Amino acid sequence: MTIEIDNQVSLFCDEFKKVRAEIGKVIVGNEEVIDGTLVSLLAKGHVLLEGIPGVGKTKIVSTVADVLQLKFSRIQFTPDLMPGDVVGSDVMHETDMGEKYLAFQKGPIFTNILLADEINRATPKTQSALLEAMQERSVTVGVTTHKLDPPFFVLATQNPVEMEGTYPLPEAQLDRFFYKLRIKYPESKHMHEIMNRTTAASEPDATTVLNRDQILEMRETARNVPIAPSIQDYAIRLTLATNPNNEFTHPLTAQYVRFGSSPRGTQALVVGAKVNALVSGRVHVSCEDIRSYFLPAFRHRVLLNFEGEADRIDPDEILTKIMNDVPEPEE
Repeated sequence: MTIEIDNQVSLFCDEFKKVRAEIGKVIVGNEEVIDGTLVSLLAKGHVLLEGIPGVGKTKIVSTVADVLQLKFSRIQFTPDLMPGDVVGSDVMHETDMGEKYLAFQKGPIFTNILLADEINRATPKTQSALLEAMQERSVTVGVTTHKLDPPFFVLATQNPVEMEGTYPLPEAQLDRFFYKLRIKYPESKHMHEIMNRTTAASEPDATTVLNRDQILEMRETARNVPIAPSIQDYAIRLTLATNPNNEFTHPLTAQYVRFGSSPRGTQALVVGAKVNALVSGRVHVSCEDIRSYFLPAFRHRVLLNFEGEADRIDPDEILTKIMNDVPEPEE
């Protein structure tokens, strides 16, 4: 049994590194974003990507789809986009005999990897069309529910600079994203590599490394990683430290935070930590695994109060302080 488990861990680790390396042939830098995207996919989550235009948000998503041999769809969210443009609608058809009938025409949401580009430019009505699909992995049109084929993975992008005419995502929808990943502006050395790859006669292409069945198997392997009660308690104490008015509330939380993370944040910590443990070649979760993706899991789940907004506090500052101050469990 031990040999079988070791083989599963070794296979998981090797396949993850192969995917990461293949994506690296196309994407320069952004290792944290790539790892966070893959961890979220294997943890059955969704990702919100934030970054200024031109830093490669769309390219990262399309490259991940190419490497994993999954169906890929892109929706450019605009103010005039309607829910039917996302999920599909019943369309009138006519037979050769002249008889008319309604048939469901699937929308672009029926895919494996969905890029919701500039999601905050669509109206709340259209944004909410993603809610059921993200949570239930199904789409209801009229009285009929249509199941989505697994894996179903949403990567939504938003531009943090041009906020005029946009519709910020409501708290309930933000909470359905497993991670919020920030793409930073590339460093000088990375800029040189980007120019070398994108201004030559041909650009590098990524080849397929994994298929759908392998991804689904890796998901099951990750869920079966055990976690000690003390480590789970550590994740819970980190979550409670982001919420006001409880015994574990952090002083910065009490001063600047209106609402902290929901239990979904704790789930993201625990499942993400299980994936990170396997990538590190371990079959048990450590406190370091819990901390590895603490910021991506919580930065969109912490809502500032008036004082926090007025002082322009970055939630990452509060979360970093919490991560440093909450003690690890005693052995």
